[in-house]
Amino acid sequence: MQFPLLSVIIFIPLVAGVALLLMPHDRKALIKVTALCASCLTLLLTVILYVSYNTQAGGYQFIERIDWLPSLGISYFVGVDGFSVPMVLLGSLVLVCGVLVSWGVEDRPREFFSFMMFLGTSVLGVFSSLDLFLLFFFYELAVFPKYLMIAMWGYPKTRDYGAMKLTLYLFIGSVISLVGALAMYFASGQNTFDMLALEKAGFSLEFQRLWFPVVFVGFAVLAGMFPFHSWAPDGHVAAPTAISMLLAGVEMKVGAFAALRVAIMLLPEGAKAWAPLIFGLATINVVYGALIAMIQTDFKYVIGFSSVSHMGLVLIGFATLNREGLLGAGLQMFSHGVMTAMFFAVVGMVYDRAHTRDIAQLGGLFRKMPWAGVGFIIGGLVSMGMPGFSGFIAEFPIFMGAWKAAPVVAIIAIVGIVITAGYILLVVRRVFFGAIPPALEKQVGDVTIKDKVVIAVLGVIMIALGWLPALMVPILKTGVDHILRLVGGA
Repeated sequence: MQFPLLSVIIFIPLVAGVALLLMPHDRKALIKVTALCASCLTLLLTVILYVSYNTQAGGYQFIERIDWLPSLGISYFVGVDGFSVPMVLLGSLVLVCGVLVSWGVEDRPREFFSFMMFLGTSVLGVFSSLDLFLLFFFYELAVFPKYLMIAMWGYPKTRDYGAMKLTLYLFIGSVISLVGALAMYFASGQNTFDMLALEKAGFSLEFQRLWFPVVFVGFAVLAGMFPFHSWAPDGHVAAPTAISMLLAGVEMKVGAFAALRVAIMLLPEGAKAWAPLIFGLATINVVYGALIAMIQTDFKYVIGFSSVSHMGLVLIGFATLNREGLLGAGLQMFSHGVMTAMFFAVVGMVYDRAHTRDIAQLGGLFRKMPWAGVGFIIGGLVSMGMPGFSGFIAEFPIFMGAWKAAPVVAIIAIVGIVITAGYILLVVRRVFFGAIPPALEKQVGDVTIKDKVVIAVLGVIMIALGWLPALMVPILKTGVDHILRLVGGA
């Protein structure tokens, strides 16, 4: 019997989360070590999964299937292809980094780390699901942990508002998508939620055009698509650092991945019909998000709106429905996930020491926190799409694909890259260089060893992917090839 590697990866965080809740609340060191060990083991097994994926064979691998409710066509059916393997790696990586940057949490750490583990299982499960019902099961698993972690440990002034807004937006979006998924289930006439079977269901052109926007938009709410994006900056800003990292670094990719996996891959003719609208909304994402980030005075809001802008590039890549655009979208999902995790980690480090996120009250922090400064600069170079960093090898194919499919979109969207360079350079200068305010001279100290590990790991990954794209491109190509066979793209 084949070792169930994928299931073990998915459920290690869940088992760890339950075990944490059973521990005495005063055993704080044991709680943190347990969370770190569980997340590190998950990452180790994910790396094994990643390097073991056979790019020559391609397709879905590490498949596991157990009948769950056969009378309804529901099964525990998981597997990964070339597009989802990097996403599983991203989820495991950000989970480890989230645990490390949260080491200083002293307020109910048992519940905090337990809920973080539940979020880990949720995202890993979505990326691995091949059963539509199972995908929604994992998708919804994250709702309550996200709400509770923001409401209980978030920024005091906005946590109640941010938690409720995020939860309502995402819950309504998922309900809308669920309606479309049920429509596909009944229209297929096969009594199955098996997405591999639904790929071959042959839905009519009218059905696909009718239901595609319902399913796509419902999931794209979590991806931060305009005009349903406003939950993202408010939710990110209100959340504690680790949850901001998971929300922007991984959860937004969950929404984009589900939109691709369920809407585009199961309703390809609908995707072709609605691609112009996706192009339009995604282009607004890119330019509008960058412009709003430029005028923010709150350090964390800059990164929140930056995420909205960069996720617009992912959606543009999807809308191209061609090889270059889809490949760039996959690379951008991974690159942006690592980059924004770095950004929010650094913002959290600054806030923990300066006790303010007001950019006007910050300055000269590079002398006090050189590691944080270097980390933010590396993330900034990735965000700007500079050659030699992962952002370049992700964004360049997206613009190539956009130029082939809709040149006007490529021309307008590239303005967002220029604006991005503007706000990144301004933030770097205002926060990390210049004179340090007298109030921060004695108050601010350097980051911890654990923080430095996070900065080093995330920074090395962004640079390595920029110089050695072959670490990921061959795997992603196999997933893109499968998508192109479904949509008939080139």
